[in-house]
Amino acid sequence: MSADYNPPQEPLKILHHDHQVLLVDKPSGLLSVPGKGAHLSDCLIERVQRVFPEALLVHRLDRDTSGVMIFALAPSAQKHLGQQFEKRRTKKTYVAEVWGKVQPRTGTVDLPLIVDWENRPKQMVDHENGRAAQTDWRVVRYTENGTRVRLYPKTGRSHQLRVHMLEIGHPILGDPFYATGAARDAPRLMLHAENLRFLHPDGGAGVSISAKCPF
Repeated sequence: MSADYNPPQEPLKILHHDHQVLLVDKPSGLLSVPGKGAHLSDCLIERVQRVFPEALLVHRLDRDTSGVMIFALAPSAQKHLGQQFEKRRTKKTYVAEVWGKVQPRTGTVDLPLIVDWENRPKQMVDHENGRAAQTDWRVVRYTENGTRVRLYPKTGRSHQLRVHMLEIGHPILGDPFYATGAARDAPRLMLHAENLRFLHPDGGAGVSISAKCPF
């Protein structure tokens, strides 16, 4: 990653902003947080903090995933939101283009995941030592060689959606880690965080924020 890191330089896309939270649409190809080394310092939180110096990290998206990311604008909001993510009170919806025809049209992947230490940052299924991970899927439509799906992760493991779709035989198109052959020939990782539902830190009202899928 370090040799070819060339993140997009588009303006910050703000989806929602109030006194407690900030939601932005992260572009594909941009790190959420800095990597190791000055060449990996350009990242979403650094760009956000240029405009909102008080912004605090709540969660992350993979570099190549686009879509909704939430930041807290006060320590109390960060704690509140962090607990929601930890206790699975947030609801996340992703859109993906995957290889092959997914059958049936709805289903659940329930496979525990663990880091593949010899091939980090890749993850793998491990029924003995892995952490529980569940993903629901729903087919949106079939394409010429693949399927457009919505994915609803019940847990938030690293690379969860990417590994789960691979394990049922339908890798996400353009995935540099898990797709092979023709499935890898896409302009980007075809995975987008479309919607995030959460409870507002100030009062607990339900909030739903979406970012239009760019593919």
